[in-house]
Amino acid sequence: MTTLTYLGHSAFLLDDGSTTVMIDPFLTGNPVATASADAFSPGAILLTHAHNDHIGDTVEIAKRAGSQVIATFEIAEWLGSQGVEKATGGNTGGTVPFKGGSVKFFPAFHTSSYSFEGQRVAIGLPTGLVVRFGGKTIYFAGDTALFSDMKLIGDEGLDAAVLPIGDYFTMGPSDALRAVTFLSPGIVVPCHYNTFPPIRQDAQAFKEQVEAQTSAKCPPLNVGETLDLG
Repeated sequence: MTTLTYLGHSAFLLDDGSTTVMIDPFLTGNPVATASADAFSPGAILLTHAHNDHIGDTVEIAKRAGSQVIATFEIAEWLGSQGVEKATGGNTGGTVPFKGGSVKFFPAFHTSSYSFEGQRVAIGLPTGLVVRFGGKTIYFAGDTALFSDMKLIGDEGLDAAVLPIGDYFTMGPSDALRAVTFLSPGIVVPCHYNTFPPIRQDAQAFKEQVEAQTSAKCPPLNVGETLDLG
């Protein structure tokens, strides 16, 4: 059984019963998070881009747990400089293996920088991630606008797609709905909403639109809730 747990904002945990994988583990400072970083010791951490609300607790978790961290090359280089010993850099179009699965980098339309010691440093490109793990294929879109090449990502054969719906910094519900039609996943999980006032959204309304207009199921997850991917 492969499960997906929502940790708040864009942070998720995949678990196949023997291995766990974290995606964008922003917990400390996350106003909606209900778990702390020290509760997790994943085998791998996957990052979509460098913004602080996505890198989050990566350095602390990886150094404590010995996790492999997979990100675009420049982000991985920077993580290595911070003491992450298993930082692995890939890039758009490439596939990087990790224990129990693999991650393929796809484009995303956003920005990518990190605020560190009072300065903002531009590091790496934003990406979406197609993760193959536990017999499932899951697309984590990261922070992105809608773009028509999502149709090509749909060709990967997606069991699930995790899409931002917050608007303001990413696509909003109407564009995310169009993304579902491009991606054709079996399940859609919304994220990157209701963490901060500018990205307040009605996830139930999004669910109703997705399920009325596409063949996908759309279970909005409460923070801490776990979904069996089947």
